Amino acid sequence: MIRICSTKGMTEKEWLEQRRNGIGGSDASVILGINQYRSIFDLWEDKCGIAELDGSNHNDYTHFGHVMESVIRDEFKRRTGLPVRQRHFILGSEDHPWMIADLDGVVKEDDGSYAIFEAKTASEYKREVWESKVPDEYYAQVQHYMAVTGYKKAYIAAIVGGNSYYCHEVERNDSYIDDLIKAEAKFWKNVMLGIRPEADASGATVKYLNKKYADSQNTEIQLPESAVDLIEDFKATDEEIKKLNLKKNGISNQLKELMQENEVGKIGEHLIKWSTVVRKNLNTDIVKSLLGDEYENCLTETKYRKLSVA
Repeated sequence: MIRICSTKGMTEKEWLEQRRNGIGGSDASVILGINQYRSIFDLWEDKCGIAELDGSNHNDYTHFGHVMESVIRDEFKRRTGLPVRQRHFILGSEDHPWMIADLDGVVKEDDGSYAIFEAKTASEYKREVWESKVPDEYYAQVQHYMAVTGYKKAYIAAIVGGNSYYCHEVERNDSYIDDLIKAEAKFWKNVMLGIRPEADASGATVKYLNKKYADSQNTEIQLPESAVDLIEDFKATDEEIKKLNLKKNGISNQLKELMQENEVGKIGEHLIKWSTVVRKNLNTDIVKSLLGDEYENCLTETKYRKLSVA
């Protein structure tokens, strides 16, 4: 690995500008399509300099994440006895110059080797994930860091829900890193050539496209030949989903027949619940009769575009 530049005294704008010169650890999950907050198009527009450099992704959540970093680092040192050294540099890969890393810290192991240290904060609803493993987007991040540094291990320490500490060790996964480098290299080539990346299946990309093309025009275009394969794949997938849903319904009905009037069923480690749910719905006819002409003033309009393939 090489030192690209020091981050000491660097402003947020300077830091964001520097990150545009390569692919960082937090970009890895976006490129793999497993980041729920940022789409592949958002990242591409950022790296190409199309998006405004305003740090809009750095809100209160990320601000307090930085504030808590030193607290988490101190707690890690207290619990493990391992020293953590901060690296105030943006690092780069010797083999892949577009791969960069800005580490939270480096851990010196008892045997003299070094490991990545990463500090995270997470909300309460993420607790179940942290109890069992490292969230996928952070796994991608530290594998990227290990690719840049050559280190064999990473520690990810997190404060979840403001009051629970979790720490996971992540071993270097060379097979994963090989696939990650290929995906990042393809993305960076698109950045250098100014070619928009292919849309992926992430929820962030769904939101991006729905927002960008929210307003439609009553016009017709001729699609490229490549659309034929996409359409056939869409239809085949749709049919497969219908078959799987039908199969799922059959299995559900067999389980219901076994459960009968009982709400809970157990076998081994499996737990089945068939509970009664009471839902109250608004009776629009009664509301209309009570409000009369004012009923229309209480309605809100929701607009979206529906995709259909014939």
